[in-house]
Amino acid sequence: MENTSTLVFGPVPSRRLGKSVGINNIPHKVCSYSCLYCQVGKGDKIRIERQEFHSPYTIMQQVEQKINSLKHQDLPDYITIVPDGEPTLDINLGKLIAMLKTLGLPIAVITNSSLIHLDDVKNDLLNADYISFKIDTLNFTTWKHINKPHKKLVLNEILNSILEFKRCYTGKLVTETMLVDNINTSTDELIMIAQYLQKLKPDIAYLSIPTRPPAFQGIYPPNEETLINAHEIFYWHCLNVEYLTGYEGNEFSSTGNFESDLLSITAVHPLRMDAVKALMLKTQATEENLEKLIKENKV
Repeated sequence: MENTSTLVFGPVPSRRLGKSVGINNIPHKVCSYSCLYCQVGKGDKIRIERQEFHSPYTIMQQVEQKINSLKHQDLPDYITIVPDGEPTLDINLGKLIAMLKTLGLPIAVITNSSLIHLDDVKNDLLNADYISFKIDTLNFTTWKHINKPHKKLVLNEILNSILEFKRCYTGKLVTETMLVDNINTSTDELIMIAQYLQKLKPDIAYLSIPTRPPAFQGIYPPNEETLINAHEIFYWHCLNVEYLTGYEGNEFSSTGNFESDLLSITAVHPLRMDAVKALMLKTQATEENLEKLIKENKV
């Protein structure tokens, strides 16, 4: 078990979901992948065995406290399970989703897809209202390079299991493809992904690029011409394709306490300096307050 003080954060602006209260149900960097572009850093606890990390009752209590503390205009559009690792590693995920549903808000899960071949993971996710699956490539060699998966994972098994899951899922299902320059951006790679997504028929097929400092050096977003090519390939395969490349904005909700707000958000979500300054203005904090946190090595 890890510190439970950062299990719930936000609301934060989300490019996909509007305003979102986030749930960090997995300890830092516990994941089945160690993606080249990950904003969290290199995965140092790569695993595929599901286990309990935090009590779902503790998480539920913190979510209720968060929701009850918000003004009406700050209520989220979604409660989103989007941790610093892979959410489906949590063996209590299904129980947590069922508990969160009682709050009357839609539940989203952002997953790297890697454990969807497990029947218990499928069952856990069926009750979510919104699921985002990561599909960066259909090429085995590229997958090993860009996602650095656990050695026991099998790409074709994952891809077939996503298709199987879609047949019985009634919520909103989207996909996200992270485009990394000169790795998965060739026309052949993009056509392979688009052909697969054409079978899957996601509600939206998102194209994203690295916008935050990545785990590994030499990772760059593709140029505009490559992005346009990717969009056109997806579009001509009859996909509802959207870019997920813009900045989500600075509309972070606040409790009025600058230190508490800043630490709870940055523990799980990087902030640009202009967002920090907007938070300072909202909480009437000063440069001295920020400098104090920097000197104490808290941010």
